[in-house]
Amino acid sequence: MSGLVIEPPRGRPDPAVTPNLHRAAAHWGTQRADARGRVDWEAWRELARQIRADAVRHLPELIELLEARVATAGGHVHHARNAEEACDHVVRICREAGATRAVKGKSMTSEEIGLGAALQGAGIEAVETDLGEYIVQAMGDRPSHILAPAVHLSAGQVANLFARESGRPFDPDDTAALVSHARAVLRQRFLAAEVGITGVNLAVAETGTLTIVESEGNIRLATALPRIHIALMGLEKVIRDWEGAAHLIQMLPLAAQGKMAAASTSFITGPARDGDDGPHELHLVLLDGGRSAIRGTPFEEALHCIRCGACLYACPVYRQVGGHGYGTTYSGPIGAVITPLLAQGADTDDLPWYSSLCGACVEACPVKIPLDDQLVALRARAHEDDAPRGEAALFAAWARLWSRPSSYRATAATAGRALRPLWSALARDGWQHRAPFPFSGWTDGRDARTPDPEPFHARWRSRRVGA
Repeated sequence: MSGLVIEPPRGRPDPAVTPNLHRAAAHWGTQRADARGRVDWEAWRELARQIRADAVRHLPELIELLEARVATAGGHVHHARNAEEACDHVVRICREAGATRAVKGKSMTSEEIGLGAALQGAGIEAVETDLGEYIVQAMGDRPSHILAPAVHLSAGQVANLFARESGRPFDPDDTAALVSHARAVLRQRFLAAEVGITGVNLAVAETGTLTIVESEGNIRLATALPRIHIALMGLEKVIRDWEGAAHLIQMLPLAAQGKMAAASTSFITGPARDGDDGPHELHLVLLDGGRSAIRGTPFEEALHCIRCGACLYACPVYRQVGGHGYGTTYSGPIGAVITPLLAQGADTDDLPWYSSLCGACVEACPVKIPLDDQLVALRARAHEDDAPRGEAALFAAWARLWSRPSSYRATAATAGRALRPLWSALARDGWQHRAPFPFSGWTDGRDARTPDPEPFHARWRSRRVGA
């Protein structure tokens, strides 16, 4: 087992979440369109794909080179086969140093392994220092987006949180005051911390350099002020050389925010030396967590992901339900692909169906991962592995029936009219949270809409006639 943290998917999102996501996605779309107009986007995507393909194809040798270069620079490398081992390494390093206070930079890998809970269980206070992560942690919530952890929250919710923390009111429209409060609290945490914990965006094998991209400056403080820096990285984040790393460092902010460069990028090669400021120790924890098993399979390209979050905002399903609806660390199209592959047996077979297969994610991906093809392949694999004999026969008959336009139209219209009275009596606000047998299994992990008595094809035909 990989130890990937899986939580039950939440039901329907808070009504405010969907508008928040649509606004964020619209802003991202505008920025991304502007970025594509400034570079040869397709050529840049192809080069990025080649760089990532080379790295994953030669992963064992590049990891070996990276480990040697990190050691030469004065750092320590720790290998973790799964989440439990990765957490154990981090806790052990903290305990050996006598550390009880840590600050964390935003890291999806740390979310993947449940590091926060492991540190808390070991008596180590670890405070998230990315503003969105700080808010989410203080609320007892979890991130809903790879880059924007608190995108599902409103300014009013944040103002109420900070008012409870400080004992004074905040105006939700005064974002400067909200940021100032968080900054004042976090600066004290940075000064008191004995350990800084971060993720890694890319690691350059030829020099042993860890590259971390950010927009707030908290990574600089988390890696420079504490006496120990622990960097947690999935194996696949390694890159052969600086030529490839330089291109991906440009692609990441372009795809993520439509910007030509990130606000801040840190290049860390070993601990501080020769009297420089910085940590006395650098520890790199390399997590496998099921990644090696994906190499050499039809899903290998999923490991090319640079965690830009572009496919999330591009996806109509994600924009409607948000990250929490997926019930796992990685949401959106890439989450629907990578989570079942990393989970190794956990109950994640439903995730590949969280997609309309519209292909928007493939167009948005800066490294050209064929997410739609992989989603279809995972659906087929789950069906082959787990479908009960009766269910398989039912869906086979359904497929034959709906493969003919005449039988599709007849059954769609009949089913809608027949089910609507029963569904309407049981549903709330047009949604059915627990359907009666034999549909009850379908609503174990999702809500269902009340069927419309007039099928889509009928409405479409009448609209075209009316036009």
